[in-house]
Amino acid sequence: MTHDPKNLVAAGDVAGTAVFGAGDERVGTIDRVMIDKKSGKVAYAVMSFGGVLGIGGSERPVPWDTLDYDTSLGGFRTRITPEQLEAAPKAETGWEADRDWHERTHSAYGTTPYYL
Repeated sequence: MTHDPKNLVAAGDVAGTAVFGAGDERVGTIDRVMIDKKSGKVAYAVMSFGGVLGIGGSERPVPWDTLDYDTSLGGFRTRITPEQLEAAPKAETGWEADRDWHERTHSAYGTTPYYL
């Protein structure tokens, strides 16, 4: 079995990639990815959205499985709505180790936690 190297991307190359919602409308940009140390799975993409020219926006970690790469757009497509982004838990200090934060976040997006 051969492996198609086009299926791989460096984590650093994901930063800055656009995220598109319904109707090919750009809803944000990937700022960074968060990888589970034990499993090696990508758990979240921290997404920046809103604001003007990068000022006054917000960021939220979104579960990685809510994103699908769309080659025709050159970015990720998501089913997350702007309302879900606004209502989801913010990434307060220490969120990475807060199991309650993870549970609330996955509940907000209707996804199964990556660690299950």
